Amino acid sequence: MAADYDVIVIGSGHNGLVCGAYLAKAGLKTLVLERRELVGGAAVTEEFAPGFRASRFSYVMSLLHPRVIRDLDLRDYGLEVLPANDLFCPLGGDQYIVYSDDLAKTQVEFARFSRRDAAIYPEFSRHLEEAARLVRRLLFETPVDPTRRRWRNFRESAALLWRQRSIGDRMYRLIDLLTQSAYDYLSVWFESDVIKSVLGYYACIGTFAGPRSPGTAYVILHHLMGEHAGAGGWGFIRGGMGAITQAIARSGQRFGMQILTSAPVAEVRVADGRARGVRIADGREFTAQLVVSNADAKTLFRKLVRPEHLPPELLAEIDAFRTFSTAFKMNIAAESPPYYRAFDPQRTGFSYPTYVHLAPGIDYLERAYDDAKYGWYSRQPFLTPVVPTIVDDSLAPPGKHVINVFGGHAPYTLRGGADWAQEKPNLARAAFAVLDEMAPGFSQQVIDFELLVPPDLERIVGLPQGHIFHGELSADQLFWQRPVPHWADYRTPVRGLYQCGSSTHPGGGVSGIPGHNAAREILRDWKRLK
Repeated sequence: MAADYDVIVIGSGHNGLVCGAYLAKAGLKTLVLERRELVGGAAVTEEFAPGFRASRFSYVMSLLHPRVIRDLDLRDYGLEVLPANDLFCPLGGDQYIVYSDDLAKTQVEFARFSRRDAAIYPEFSRHLEEAARLVRRLLFETPVDPTRRRWRNFRESAALLWRQRSIGDRMYRLIDLLTQSAYDYLSVWFESDVIKSVLGYYACIGTFAGPRSPGTAYVILHHLMGEHAGAGGWGFIRGGMGAITQAIARSGQRFGMQILTSAPVAEVRVADGRARGVRIADGREFTAQLVVSNADAKTLFRKLVRPEHLPPELLAEIDAFRTFSTAFKMNIAAESPPYYRAFDPQRTGFSYPTYVHLAPGIDYLERAYDDAKYGWYSRQPFLTPVVPTIVDDSLAPPGKHVINVFGGHAPYTLRGGADWAQEKPNLARAAFAVLDEMAPGFSQQVIDFELLVPPDLERIVGLPQGHIFHGELSADQLFWQRPVPHWADYRTPVRGLYQCGSSTHPGGGVSGIPGHNAAREILRDWKRLK
């Protein structure tokens, strides 16, 4: 009996939509199933207070790859990037530092804290950009399995090494990034702790670690990896981050891709070692030649596929895959944006800081992690407040503003069995205290807000333990070990079952690359799978 579809994609997060759109573009009859009532996964725009809409989870455009934008014609389907200002970092009182893409401007800022650091910054910038170029070359590679003693694996490994043969001695720089702490890595270059904290902040975003934790140097690189030439720059998306996934959905639909919402998948149906389709929660079944999962790896292998269809060693590796999260998100409706005590438009050269990091010092970042390390939320969390309504008037009533705040740390589970339902108001007070310290009186301008802690992020959009990357970005969870050894090439032990989500290479962030790469591998296999 003929299958209903060529491909069923589980989940309409951006990677699921990207994968589905590429497959539909190649002529495959494709169905995307989404458990929520709207598409987009963590890249959605939703009303969180009457009249106020927000990029409720992911909140800025920084990694969406130009290749995906170009291939799927996303600009033709509504993708418009709006500029964000240089990064503004208040340091307490009237002190601040600005970090800019403009190298000379950043040097001037650094010189206020260390002339030596300002002088060496261009060399550091070249060093980091060279490392980013090396990693970017690997983004579209399919991880090989170097341990399999088969001709195909040998051939693929040799081909990968040949394509990347020019890396040479620069590989040592990647090893430093993959193994060193952000603090140790930055200390080789800089003497000022203020400057280290500006750069080290990136290592803490979405990571259950502090800047002195080994392996966090790579997370700096991951956040700065976006290729903005051809992507419209980095910044805010008009209409919020949901405009990205809406554009991808419309692009795929022109090729016949179908999307069904309010359709949570309960099981991947497997027969004779091959995926045959899915059963959704209301009992309906859809058959397909193959199934692609945009769900995180733990959900796929521990909840959607029966264990008898999977090798015990894979299940053991999946259980060891680290997803414990301490990230939280606040969406704030306000009469006015935060007005920072240290901000002076004449000195900074821009009218308002739409993009801000609040963490005045490397020790501040480490202490925020210390609280989480021992099972509690940060007494003084680090915060990233951004104000898209300065440039996008579609998100709030006239004259009002939306402030998206990303913060750390708030552990998925709290010490002593404490209940997040009781503790969320206390975390909100701690976050507003940090904002009020830097922007006096801001909390008095708040109309309404929502606070999302890791259990909320898991419940609403399926982020495993609330982890924004679907799993830690550490050396043991990257490339051919993401999500597990032997199955990092977007395939699984079940024939006809693939992965395309952030649990796979190259990891999380709204890039679309896992979806692109998975679609490529599926199309390579398609003829022999039919």
